[in-house]
This record gives sequence, structure tokens and C-alpha cells, in this order.
Amino acid sequence: MKPWSREFAGRIDEHVIESDALVGNPLGDPAARPLWVYTPPGYERDGGRAYPCVYVIQGLTGQIDMWRNREAFRPTYLELVDELFARGDVPAAIVVFVDCWTSLGGSQFLNSPGTGRYLDYLCDEVVPFVDARYPTDPRRERRGIQGKSSGGYGAMVVPMLRPDVFGALASHAGDALFEACYLPEFREVVRALRDEYEGSYERFWRDVRSRPFGTKKHDGVLLNCWCMAACYSADPDGTVRLPFDPQTGVLIEEVWARWLEKDPVRMVPRHAEALRSMRAVYLDAGTRDEWYLDVGAVAVSKALDTVGVPHTLDLFDGGHLSIGYRYPRSLAMLASALA
Repeated sequence: MKPWSREFAGRIDEHVIESDALVGNPLGDPAARPLWVYTPPGYERDGGRAYPCVYVIQGLTGQIDMWRNREAFRPTYLELVDELFARGDVPAAIVVFVDCWTSLGGSQFLNSPGTGRYLDYLCDEVVPFVDARYPTDPRRERRGIQGKSSGGYGAMVVPMLRPDVFGALASHAGDALFEACYLPEFREVVRALRDEYEGSYERFWRDVRSRPFGTKKHDGVLLNCWCMAACYSADPDGTVRLPFDPQTGVLIEEVWARWLEKDPVRMVPRHAEALRSMRAVYLDAGTRDEWYLDVGAVAVSKALDTVGVPHTLDLFDGGHLSIGYRYPRSLAMLASALA
């Protein structure tokens, strides 16, 4: 592999969207967001053609410019996308890279009084922005979504909540089965707050924002838990409610129930009709996933079986990290299904 970026067969356009949905969001995060649009080889020559479109969303702490980061001896995902369509054996598609970062790490691609209206931003602003500027086929049957981790969560739930917008999905190690992926971390949060921050999240935020993130052992688990609470269980006034007592770790059942309502495993039966209308549903995860999201993927698969949704489940030997090489598999499947 060449160690530096190469000339693309397709093209990447960089835009900025001035979002109305994100103006005045409770975190004070920017309402102007970057958006990248990849057009495949031959795009300029295909006058009058209407392309299917795949939207790509990121995991927790993801920012759009991270798509240019390179891992050792591996191409970036942008390069893999271009290589996939340059081969010519996959139907051409427009690929859109969306930024839904927040200063808590992410948004879970939901509307929340704790983070902002990111579901509305994605579905009602980003999609129309792209459709107005590119020759997309605007039917939902020609539009898919792909993501990993928190992005994989979004790729599962956004089509359930907005089947009028998306007609296919691919989730790589998406957050699911919350008692497996989130619940075990609550005890870690209680211990870390007790030992390092006198039981106070406020002290954690003051500390972590005064130094480089990740320089203390528990930065990740503390951020993740608070961010999920801001997405899943914030009150209408924006107050973030943890699903457990941060002093004792005892579950607060009514708040935990609000989290479980947003668990893809529990959402599948309520959104069975929307899921049955999808042109493709793809799930995968590594069998050594550190957050047991392979267990979650199997639970989602079983729920899909129960309501009669055809889908692909692929468990592979791997963990949660460094699995970007898997993304072209689902992108090819989505492009073919949407075509």
C-alpha cells in the first residue's frame, strides 16, 4: 500500500451547512457543520442519472475530519470507498459523510433536550441539502445509512424512527442490548467518581476540560455514561438524569426504563413494519468486542427474526477497534440493494 494519499477516481466535495435545528442547542455546540459528499467515478459524464445515496455516521467522539486518519499499513475509509467504486463491480452511489459531534462526545443521532435535535438535523436538513445539490434519487428506497459503534446505533434506530427518509441500513458493532454494553460500566463510574472526584460529575468535567482528554484511566467510561444519559434520559429542561445513584450504584428504575425504550433490541418489535420495509439490513460485530456488542448484534438479529425482517448477521474474529476494513462490505451491499 502506498504510504500517502493517492489521486482519487471519484471526488470529495466539502460543504458547510448552517443548521436551524442545531441553533441554540443546550451544549452551545456549533450550528454550522461540515459535510462531505463523495461522487463516484464517471459522475460528471452521467448526465440525467439519479444516484442512490448512502449516509455515513460516526461513533462516539467522532468528527468528520477523522475520516482522513490513517492506521498503520491500512488505507483510510475514504480511499476504500473510492477503491470500491473504481473497480466498477458495485453499482455507483453517492456517499455522504455527516458530522453529528457534540462537546459530550456524540448525539446518538437522536433529538434530546440534553444535546440537541440531531435526528432532525440529519433527516430534515442534511438529506434535503444533498438532494438539492446532487442528482440523487430522492425516494427513501434509494437512500441508506451506515455507521459503527454509536454510529451503528444511529444506523439502526434512525431508519426505525424515520422510515420515510431511509430504506436500508448497515450497523457495525452498534450499541444494543443495553444491559450488556452499558450496565456493567455503571459500577466503574461509581468507583471512579468516589475515588477521584468526591462523587461529583461536576468535578470530573472541570478536571477533564483542563487537560488533554484520555490522560486519566477513567475518562472514557465517565464521558460515555454521561453522554448516553444526555441522549437517552435528559428532562425537557435539559437536566441530565443518570440511571443509577452515583454514590451507591443502585439503579433508578424509572430512568433506566427510559434508556431501555431506546435500546434497538426493544425498539425492533415496536417498529417492525418500518424494518420490514427496508431493502437491506446488515449487522456485524467482532466476537471479541470489548463492549460485548457482538452479543447485542445477536440479540437484535433474534428480534428481527421474530418480526420477520430479512437481514444479514456477520460475526467475525475481532474486537471493537480497527475494524474499518469491514465497512466496504456493507457499503457494497447497500449500494447493490439501493440500486
